[in-house]
Amino acid sequence: MIWLAPAKLNLFLHILGRRPDGYHNLQTVFQLIDYCDELQFEIQTDPNIEINLQITDNLVIRAARLLQQTYQCPLGAKIQLYKRIPIGGGLGGGSSNAATTLLALNQLWGLNKPMDELAELGEQLGADVPVFIKGRTAWAEGIGEQLTPISLPEIWYVVMVPPCTVSSAEFFSLSELTRNTPAITIQQFLSKQVLTRNDFEIVACKRYPLVASALQWLNQFAEARLTGSGSCVFAMFKDEGEAYAVQQQVAAPYTSFVARGIEYSPVLSWGVAKR
Repeated sequence: MIWLAPAKLNLFLHILGRRPDGYHNLQTVFQLIDYCDELQFEIQTDPNIEINLQITDNLVIRAARLLQQTYQCPLGAKIQLYKRIPIGGGLGGGSSNAATTLLALNQLWGLNKPMDELAELGEQLGADVPVFIKGRTAWAEGIGEQLTPISLPEIWYVVMVPPCTVSSAEFFSLSELTRNTPAITIQQFLSKQVLTRNDFEIVACKRYPLVASALQWLNQFAEARLTGSGSCVFAMFKDEGEAYAVQQQVAAPYTSFVARGIEYSPVLSWGVAKR
């Protein structure tokens, strides 16, 4: 069995202000896309948890151990993670992997905890984890954990991947980061009554010329935007063929892919697929 972990795009990202706890209040739309990592789980009768990748501070391992310790589960797991989602690109791959791990092991270990409880648990691992656990394209507020599901028209996305990674923590600490963007409503976003942006885009372009160049190139075909704190950028197209025609023109040093926006995560049907 293969459990899927989808990527996401931030259709916009506004930072409203800094909170007393040091985090930031924001508004964004998490658009799930059908570009996924894959995980497989082999349940063990001992409590050991292993993964096939040698990654320091791996969120999959942290998620499995958090679930195990929270509910004092005596079982363990051998986990195989097959990466497609670029690391450090603002696509939420690590958070999605963690969410799928919580959902999968919740079932496979026979814990059967409710989704809302798992989402609260996932928040300890990262602000993006709850949206992947709940598995819906959503409007998000707070630090990203206050979610309202929304339905959007089917759109195709060209995603460009610069050969660089960006640290969200570093960007959030920058003095020049805009932190006073006015709040908007879901209706204003859906009806396009207000202009939106990604508040990280200016600082990303200043520090990473490859990001600026990607945005400039993609803007020839459609409005391009940064996702998360970067480094990936994307543009949307109503037609699949048009999206692939643009993607085929992406040249080195960039890689790229085309993905379809989805309303529901495949993990809601337990993410099971056959190779």
